Amino acid sequence: MSSQVVYAIVRAGGRQEKVSVGDLVTLDRVPGEAGTSFQLPALLLVDGEKVTSAAKDLAKVTVTAEIVENLRGPKIVIQKFKNKTGYKKRQGYRSELTKVKITGIK
Repeated sequence: MSSQVVYAIVRAGGRQEKVSVGDLVTLDRVPGEAGTSFQLPALLLVDGEKVTSAAKDLAKVTVTAEIVENLRGPKIVIQKFKNKTGYKKRQGYRSELTKVKITGIK
């Protein structure tokens, strides 16, 4: 009994993500508007029982993604405090993110 599971490990935004066709993935901000397509570099491809990891074979593989929306992540609150000195500092940060849909692995 063989399964025809096709997925790829891609490099996206300094991290590696496991993706298959139809997945929605949140990445660091990708330049472009909603509806724009772009390609992600594949690091590993699994096609059923066949695993491809050689660089020359992966150069032929294209993982296509489409931008769904640009958004911002949750607010991270950074607080610093030193006792008995009157030093307090409060700072916030929200990361710029992009939600993408994987449209094809070829």
